[in-house]
Amino acid sequence: MWVLITALAAAQGGDWQEKEGQFLRNTKQLTSAYVRAGEGYFSPDAASIIFQAEEKEGGNPFYQIFSMDLASGKTRRVSPGVGKTTCSYFSPDGKKILFASSHLDPMAKERYAPELQAREEERKAGKRRTYRWDFDSHMEIFEANPDGTSLRRLTNSPGYDAEASYSPDGKSIVFCSNRGNPDNLELYLMDADGKNTRKLTNAPGCYNGGPFFSPDGKRVIFRSDRKKKDHLQVHVIDIDGKNERALAEDLNWVQWGPFWHPDGKHILYAAADHATGMRPNYDLYWMQVETGKFARVTYAPGADVLPVFSPDGKKVMWTSTRDGRSPAQLYLADFFPPPLPR
Repeated sequence: MWVLITALAAAQGGDWQEKEGQFLRNTKQLTSAYVRAGEGYFSPDAASIIFQAEEKEGGNPFYQIFSMDLASGKTRRVSPGVGKTTCSYFSPDGKKILFASSHLDPMAKERYAPELQAREEERKAGKRRTYRWDFDSHMEIFEANPDGTSLRRLTNSPGYDAEASYSPDGKSIVFCSNRGNPDNLELYLMDADGKNTRKLTNAPGCYNGGPFFSPDGKRVIFRSDRKKKDHLQVHVIDIDGKNERALAEDLNWVQWGPFWHPDGKHILYAAADHATGMRPNYDLYWMQVETGKFARVTYAPGADVLPVFSPDGKKVMWTSTRDGRSPAQLYLADFFPPPLPR
């Protein structure tokens, strides 16, 4: 099947808008007031979104969490504003939000200057940084009201705790942690109040992250580099830790950021061929979970990653550079599923 994808990639050319327009219509850019923005999620009523972004003012070069009212476009920061944040998410009833933050790190502000200096040196040298996530050991998971008030810490363990999302009934949270061993990034489950933590995956020495419950709450989809370091592949596992399997697996490719369609039968994810010898370009792909059949959705010259569906599945929001030169921002479009191979 990857032969099919490679052929499609070769055909991208200058008519990418026409190809993509079959599946994504009324595409619009949602964010622009930030240095960069991405990883957005819909509220249960689809009236607002929550996302991470770097503010243009304030001197913090790391992501903070923001909400946006989709009707008015009005935004507000809902995280503390200090340190790093990532991976926000709405509770199913819309009354709470989750995100990971390092604002309790006593050295949080001291980390700004080295980051800004590295960026300036890269700018002067004309270099473009290879993306790396540092799994900050000060990252902990917090819950808050949607406006950022009543902030409450849910995890308190040595090491990285982040990448959290709620179960459909709101009773459980799945997240990534390297508690106990910095080299083992595993998936864990905990109750919504942070209690009763239990391990879900068991893959020592590997990264397992970006987890989301299936719409029926019985499975978790995630990304993992089980077979090749940093070459993420898409996996699914039952919530009791059984029946784990790879859905999209080609070790020449990196495949990550999977998200369930509300029908529980399909996913969207990002993938790129890392064996071409050129800078890989990520696009979005639509897959039927049980058969593994898939089709390409995006064709833009830039990277398209981290797709999510609106609660009714009729819209998709994702993070993109679109032209390959601009900073990442959030985009929204009406979604029309591509036909899958027979």
